Amino acid sequence: MENFWDLKIKEITGSFKDDKNYEKWKNTVLEPWNKKTGYVDREHVNSSSMPVKELYTAGDLPDNIEKLLGYPGEYPFTRGVYPNMYRGRNWTMRMFSGFGTPDDTNKRLKYLIENGETGLSIAFDMPTLYGYDCDNERSEGEVGKCGVNVSSLHDMERIFDGIDLAKVSTSMTINAPAAILTAMYFVLAEEKKIPLEKIAGTVQADILKEYIAQKEWMYPPEAHLRLIRDMLTYSTKYVPKWNYISVSGYHIREAGSSAVQELAFTLADGFYYIEMGINAGLNIDDFAPRMSFFFNSSINFFEEIAKFRAARRIWATVMKEKYHAKNPKSMALKFHTQTSGYTLTWQQPLNNIVRTTIEAMAAVLGGTQSLHTNSYDEAWALPTDDAVKVALRTQQIIAEETGITDIIDPLGGSYYLERLTSDMEVEAYKYFSEIEKMGGILNAVKSGYIQKEIADTSYKKQLRIENNDDIIVGVNRYVDKDEKPINTLKISDIAENGQINQLREVKGKRDGNKVAESLKKLRNAMEDESINLMPYIMDCVRNYCTIEEISNIGRDIFGQWKEPKIY
Repeated sequence: MENFWDLKIKEITGSFKDDKNYEKWKNTVLEPWNKKTGYVDREHVNSSSMPVKELYTAGDLPDNIEKLLGYPGEYPFTRGVYPNMYRGRNWTMRMFSGFGTPDDTNKRLKYLIENGETGLSIAFDMPTLYGYDCDNERSEGEVGKCGVNVSSLHDMERIFDGIDLAKVSTSMTINAPAAILTAMYFVLAEEKKIPLEKIAGTVQADILKEYIAQKEWMYPPEAHLRLIRDMLTYSTKYVPKWNYISVSGYHIREAGSSAVQELAFTLADGFYYIEMGINAGLNIDDFAPRMSFFFNSSINFFEEIAKFRAARRIWATVMKEKYHAKNPKSMALKFHTQTSGYTLTWQQPLNNIVRTTIEAMAAVLGGTQSLHTNSYDEAWALPTDDAVKVALRTQQIIAEETGITDIIDPLGGSYYLERLTSDMEVEAYKYFSEIEKMGGILNAVKSGYIQKEIADTSYKKQLRIENNDDIIVGVNRYVDKDEKPINTLKISDIAENGQINQLREVKGKRDGNKVAESLKKLRNAMEDESINLMPYIMDCVRNYCTIEEISNIGRDIFGQWKEPKIY
């Protein structure tokens, strides 16, 4: 018996027809010309190994193209989730920030706000991402290096000192300890006398992609998924403007996947979280509208635009037809985009400004809701103030000077783009079908299937670069000899020492009895699967329990996890 996904594949592929006029032109005009000029065609493929024709025509459009396109703000949202898109409001310019101490990050956030940033985005360092305090021996040498260090609520208070949480939307890129950082943000809002129903923002929290790509987890998958369930249900009830999870394809792409794999595996993760909410007893239309997504925008311009459009159409279709959502907001996929990190090169780093501009334009033409543009020096280190300003100005120039924002979905109806969008849909549905046959995305991850698919794609890509089939300017063509290093941001050991001293002060001032009692209550709650852990984590946070003290309770109860070998 055919599953839902196979039926969708048939529906899409059956809507195409042969274009006899194209074949006639190719045989009578193009091929004689190539023969006359001595042109020998080579293989043209995109990052997803999909063949690219030399010309697309009306014959490449599906028979039901008008239905597939629809109108902006209407099902299936191919042309955008809002009726007037950027005519009504530009995307949120949300520059990824965070380094050194909380005080360092606070200064960078205020600097970006002064220069026109419209949303905050916080990156955390490796100790924080793994749930360790800054004074743990495992943290040595890593404190503040790839993001800001947070060991307790005191650090969160310093990050947002002088920033009104009621007036900003904050995105936090944190996964394994996402429930703890979310609790810190909620408690901080309470301290500032801001009702939880008024704060807005997003926490990444997508743990499945950690096992797939980024490899930053603390517990076995089932334990982390329980924490996501608890964030989902708590936020749905008490923090209605909070996006409790940002399902992330970005790191899947950074790990070496193709655009189609990023599309398919990200949405498969999202469908799993939808089913988790339903299984928790929630009405789909009560929680699905607060789910958001996070995609990569890479250098293959049209492929990226098609990916974003296909993502919206697939999500809307599946939410309506498979999960029977009724609210259009449940079907409207909203997403943040970050320009690609893996396309940045340390060779000729100023070239990265051009790469980032192209990738940012693809995100805008693809209809993103918010955007981070990488800085040209990020192949070397965390960005300097000057580099991050250029990256922000790139977005502002696209928004204010190009005229792109004057038109809603300006590339809609393009023969090539529409065919590519449909082809990417088909390839994604093929992956969904295969994943379902394996018992679902969790089984596909635990078996190593998803990881192997990405590893194989990454290996083939590297071979193409080494064989000069794919050209990287400044790397395997147009190379400069004797390049000199550029000036980069350096995080000194002063940051680590300062954080350790701050943590000692916090531990010296807090009430030890309250710390012990709140941790004991959390331990008891963790041992009961039916209990929502968010109130207990928030109580620990209020009493200045550290991120490691809270995380260690879970390590004791849930144990650890080792990923499978892939061959």
